[in-house]
Amino acid sequence: MAITEFNEAVLDRAVRRCRERGVIMPTFAQMRDPSLIPAEIHEKLSHVGLWDVDPVNLFRITWKNEPVEHGGGFNTGNWIEFPSALTGTSARIVGIVGKWFPTGAHKVGAGYGCLAPRLITGQFDPTANKAVWPSTGNFCRGGAFDCALLGCESVAILPEGMSRERFDWLREIGAEVIATPGTESNVKEIYDECWNIRRTRPDCVIFNQFEELGNPVWHYHTTGGAFQDVFGQIAGPGDRVAGYVSATGSAGTIAAGDYLKAHNPGVTITAVEALQCPTMLRCGYGEHRIEGIGDKHIPWIHNVRNTDLVAAIDDERCMDLLRLFNEPAGHEALMRNGISEELIGELPLLGISSICNLLAAIKTAQWYGYDSHDVVFIPLTDAMELYQSRVEEQRETHGALGDHDAARLIGRGLDAVTTDNLRELTHPDRRALHNLKYFTWVEQQERTVEDLERLWDRDFWTETYAQADEWDRLIEAFNKRVAG
Repeated sequence: MAITEFNEAVLDRAVRRCRERGVIMPTFAQMRDPSLIPAEIHEKLSHVGLWDVDPVNLFRITWKNEPVEHGGGFNTGNWIEFPSALTGTSARIVGIVGKWFPTGAHKVGAGYGCLAPRLITGQFDPTANKAVWPSTGNFCRGGAFDCALLGCESVAILPEGMSRERFDWLREIGAEVIATPGTESNVKEIYDECWNIRRTRPDCVIFNQFEELGNPVWHYHTTGGAFQDVFGQIAGPGDRVAGYVSATGSAGTIAAGDYLKAHNPGVTITAVEALQCPTMLRCGYGEHRIEGIGDKHIPWIHNVRNTDLVAAIDDERCMDLLRLFNEPAGHEALMRNGISEELIGELPLLGISSICNLLAAIKTAQWYGYDSHDVVFIPLTDAMELYQSRVEEQRETHGALGDHDAARLIGRGLDAVTTDNLRELTHPDRRALHNLKYFTWVEQQERTVEDLERLWDRDFWTETYAQADEWDRLIEAFNKRVAG
């Protein structure tokens, strides 16, 4: 992703397009710290809805949006601390909330992190190119939204088994939609479609979240920085950032753990996957229902050398808690178990992968014996708006949720969490997982062995994350050209 060349002719067309549409590009520093955003942008945002297709909403690509649907400004973050009465552990498990991004998911930021460096260097022409967003769910939605703000065309690729809410939204925003065979774990089929597009559609530029380094760079600075800021607000005497837990998916979000580890020595990073597709746990494969986390391979951008623990979560437990957290009988059962109405009201902020992260955080806290001074962070990547159809499907399959059923779900979904299906990684284990990249990326995706070895070098990641400063300088120069 290092910037080595500029296409001035394409860059001129991008500048003109942004001038026509009134586009100003936010810097990575502004997404990390919205207090750096100019006052005139704040004023414009006060009249714009969170999901409106308005270019000013590029400045809402941050974890620090005021949690309102229209006209909101910025705050110091949105988070939930899950009490011991729910988690069964004394560790402080804290999640930052992704619902308050445009599109309702943080992937709009990962998409921007991939698109912006290409746009400001003339490597993507918004007047002629179509942006292709390979995804297992939210990334293609985020990319399509970014494209709509810039006035360019987008192509969304996602498995046909994803929730219907995603497909409906993509068509409404005007994206071309390609549904590939399978579900979350069928990533190779997505890659196959990318190769078909490369061969047949020269106007398309593919932004593959599984290999685009702009994805982890954005998360390192913006997501990692957001967690660090939350810790500064909640930490008491003697508290420490002990762990970071994230489903890997594209392995972009887990890069926030690299930031936390760099700023808090001793932090453990847990990579999470579905038990039904235990690729990191035991080189396994299979289908699962934890939407948004693709498996059967190790993403190119996963800094495996920094991962300490692998946790595999049963998708059935995630579906149990999806019902428990979103149906009246579940809420009543939780109240009987000492959970406050305030927290119950916040539980719909957790989508399926967020629930997966919560269960993995409990396992991580149990495994390492974390106590009340240990803070374990998790991303709550999206909320229930994208999964109502899944609740309906569960109700149709299993019937209405009654009091007895809800109590049973607590018993097997929360009370039964143990340290099974964990793998603490040694140095050889990390190297072995890194080597698995060969079979996807060298044999299938035309990467080189030399590139693969470079990923194992610690300096590679330090240099990669440091590129954000150069990108910000180029974004500022681009904005000046747009302003004339």
